[in-house]
Order: sequence, then structure tokens, then C-alpha cells
Amino acid sequence: MTAQFAAYQNEIYLQGLAGTVPPFTTDPEGLAESARQRLGPGPYWYVAGAAGSGATARANREAFDGWRIVPRMLTGASQRHLGVTVLGTEMPAPVLLAPIGVQSILHPDGELATARAAAELGVPFVLSTASSHTIEEVAEAAGDGPRWFQLYRPNEPEVCASLLDRARKAGFTTLVVTLDTWTLAWRPHDLDHAYLPFIRGIGTATPFSDPVFRAGLSAPPEEDLTEAVLRWVQMFTGTDHRWEDLPFLRKHWDGPIVLKGVLHPDDALRAADAGMDGVVVSNHGGRQVDGAVAALDALPEVVDAVAGRIEVLFDSGVRGGADVLKALALGARAVLLGRPYAYGLAHGGQQGVRHVLRSLLADFDLTLGLSGHRSPAELGRDALRAAPGR
Repeated sequence: MTAQFAAYQNEIYLQGLAGTVPPFTTDPEGLAESARQRLGPGPYWYVAGAAGSGATARANREAFDGWRIVPRMLTGASQRHLGVTVLGTEMPAPVLLAPIGVQSILHPDGELATARAAAELGVPFVLSTASSHTIEEVAEAAGDGPRWFQLYRPNEPEVCASLLDRARKAGFTTLVVTLDTWTLAWRPHDLDHAYLPFIRGIGTATPFSDPVFRAGLSAPPEEDLTEAVLRWVQMFTGTDHRWEDLPFLRKHWDGPIVLKGVLHPDDALRAADAGMDGVVVSNHGGRQVDGAVAALDALPEVVDAVAGRIEVLFDSGVRGGADVLKALALGARAVLLGRPYAYGLAHGGQQGVRHVLRSLLADFDLTLGLSGHRSPAELGRDALRAAPGR
């Protein structure tokens, strides 16, 4: 498969001859501000905000700026192959859509629109447990598109097993277990607006449609929202699980399992020793621990610790094609894109996500070629240099 993502650039320029410009900006830096103009402060800051002072979110971007790409010439990079296979999932490029919950606060179609856009391009979509639509509804929207399922692990084993069973039956192939959000961090922007979608019954379609969860209620969520919300919030927050709890997941999931939120090489080693199939180096986009290490800074040590044993994916701070290239050069097998596609969703639903994703893929395709590489497999640390003063 030879990707033609760069052709989006020509498509935009040719449409310009008829006076047509993109529906909204192709500039990752301008995308957030544009979304801010379209959304209320609660929804906007729920996506854009960070923990505490925002130091970790800033560090994520500063870490990317700390590396410089060193282009090579005359490498025959006019023809490029971007496709990869990760944990059995064929991808047209080493990019997935990260799990983002409560997407209906951005657009009524929420995760359905995102799933359709991702499926159009063959890009895997990682569905959040905190979805505004049910597992089955999102699977139907995705059609034949590749899809993974992200788990916020409930502290009731029967409910957890039921969610996993539903996801597998709905065609989700890889399980992504988020470790770093067992309780919410101090997030000033959300607190200042007293905005938490879950307590309003938003982002709760997964449990509210689950037969085992519903069986534990005195009345269905449709009749007593408060009881259902309180039961769910208490079930998926407040419990920090242990390494000894991982066998339960393996027992109830027969596909690949990836642990998301790993920043220390020793944790990556423990994941490999526990029989996990991969890790996502991530600090939750700076939303959980203020002052934490930048995810990109943690990436090389994690890769070195488990190279050849398990897959290492990357998340947190990715905005443009150069960011994708840098993460891959530092050893990530693929990257997860988060906030930018959420802003695209806010701008135009399915077509908004599609525009943002096509823009990122075109940018990556062009950057890969212009830096002298024909495929992600050619990228290594020699493609980068530390910025002066780093």
C-alpha cells in the first residue's frame, strides 16, 4: 500500500482556483483557538485544560521543540510507504485516534462521527469507556474500520467482564487499559466552571447500556439518573489497581492488551513481564499530574527497556506531522492523536475530524519525504539532533 496522503495539499490548492478554502484552519496552533470560539467554556476547557498549573502540558510541547529533524538529500523519497501493522492491526500510517470521552459535548454525533471519519481513512479509532454512545452503536458507525477499546477499569469485576465481552463481540480487537486516571486530578479550568460531564449523565452510555451494571440499580438510568451516575462514578474512580490485578484482564480479553500511561522504564518492564503486549508512553496530555515528565522525554528510556519484547506507542502533545516523525524516530511504533481531532469534531462533526486527520497525515507524509525517508521503518534517532541548549 502506497499512501497518497500528501495529495490533500494539492486538493486544497486546486479547490482554491474555484475560490474554495478549507472549512477551517490547517494550522495546529490555530485550531484550538478556533474551537474556543465555537464552544462554551465548559466543553472547551474540558478538552483543552490541564492539571494544576498546566506545566506538564507545556512540557509536552517543549519536549518536541527540544529535537530538530536533520533532513537527508537524494534518497529517492518521492515514493513513500507509510503503512504499518501494530498488534495485528493494519494501519495506512502509524497514527491512531486516541481515546477521548464525552465527545457529545463537542458535537451531537460525538464518537459516531469520529468512528466514521476514522473508518473512511482506515485509521484505527480507540473508543473511550467514557463514550457518549454505546459500544455497539460506535461499532456500527465504524463498519469495517479498525477499532480498539480503551478501558477505565470498574472496581466491580462482573461489570468489567461484561464491558470487555461486549467490546470483543462488537469487533474491537485491542484493549487499551488507562492506568493514570483512577481518580481525577485537580483541574482548575473544570473546577472554575464546576463542569464535570459524568455527573450530568454525559459520557456514561457504556455503563448505562450494560446489563450487569443496570442489574445493580434499583431503577434504570432513564428513571433515576442520580442513582446511576453515583453508582458509576464510585465504580470507576477512587481505586488504584495493582500489578497483581492484570491477570483478570487477560482472563477476560483474548486479544492484545496495551497499558496506557507508562512513563517509567521499570513500569514498562513490569508490563512486559506480566505478559502485556504493549504500552503507551503518555501523561494523559498533561491532564493528570502537574509537573510530570514530558511524555516525549520519557519515550527513549521506555523503548530501550523493552525493545523487541512489546510494542511501544506514544501519546501526549502530538500536533503536527513533524511531531509524529520525532516520536517515531525516538522509537515509538505508532502515535495517538488527541486534542486536534476533538477540535475538528467541534468544527464539523465527521467532516471536521476527517479534515484534521487528513491534514496531519498529509503533513507527516510530506515531512517524512522531505527529510529523506521513504517509510517509518527508516526512521531512527540519527534522524534527530538535540536543539541547542537542550
